[in-house]
Amino acid sequence: MRIADVLARKGNAVLTVPPDAPVTELLAVLAERNVGAAVVLEGERLAGIVSERDVVRHLHQRGTDLLAAPVSEIMTSVVATCRGGEDLQTLSRTMTERRIRHIPVVDDQDRLAGIVSIGDVVKNRIDQLEEHRDQLEAYISG
Repeated sequence: MRIADVLARKGNAVLTVPPDAPVTELLAVLAERNVGAAVVLEGERLAGIVSERDVVRHLHQRGTDLLAAPVSEIMTSVVATCRGGEDLQTLSRTMTERRIRHIPVVDDQDRLAGIVSIGDVVKNRIDQLEEHRDQLEAYISG
């Protein structure tokens, strides 16, 4: 399965924040949307990605002063990305090896086209296994 197929099922909406947004605003949006990460966009340019883990790690180091800081101070600026035509299995390996839970999808002009989470990868795998089980049951009882 291709990454574009996953986006076709789930949609291509991506939570984004500007780099100068305060961490408190980021936390409010993550909680409101019930997601674990946001893509940081500077205009239309992908500037970084920031997750709940980033907040926790920096909060532990800096204390509550972090909450007023801009997202740019805690975001990951070297972002792993993928393209819609790539294979989901390859993306799954990348996520596992690099311990990444969210990977932005970019188009041919490097514009943001969506995001794939580890939850999307797991859901796809479960769907595949259920489909195979159903096929085997139909074959056995057929």
